[in-house]
Amino acid sequence: MSNDFYNTSILPHAGIIIKICRAYTDTQEDFEDFYQEACLQIWKSKDAFQERARWSTWIYRITLNVCLTLAKKNNRKERVTDKIIENSEYNTAFQNENLQILYRAIKKLSDLDRAIILMHLEENPYKEIAAITGTSANNIAVRINRIKKQLKTILDGKIN
Repeated sequence: MSNDFYNTSILPHAGIIIKICRAYTDTQEDFEDFYQEACLQIWKSKDAFQERARWSTWIYRITLNVCLTLAKKNNRKERVTDKIIENSEYNTAFQNENLQILYRAIKKLSDLDRAIILMHLEENPYKEIAAITGTSANNIAVRINRIKKQLKTILDGKIN
């Protein structure tokens, strides 16, 4: 992967990748593996991007698929490069206590609900979330309300 592609096409959307990878991992090591694999798959699939959706939507789809696949296989990949580690948002992904609590609650959701709430937290419109998940915008609205209630219940129970 060239530095130019990483700097212009991936780095501006690193927050998306970080949040999704963080929601599917428990350790910094796994997080680094998932992040690296997501970046690699984005680079490998760049030529397949047909601009029917936004680039950020494409990144969501690829990252989510990578995370779901790796989570199921619990597959270990090579360590992430030093350049990626320098990203401050990347480094703080495991340091904020409130974020840790939120991510633990999100991990208790089903895979699809987890993906939906992450996209909602990124302020993606319902229509875009629906396109990514293959459902309708109305269905997404209903699911998000249910997910919020479920998260509130989990958080009120002070998960560990």
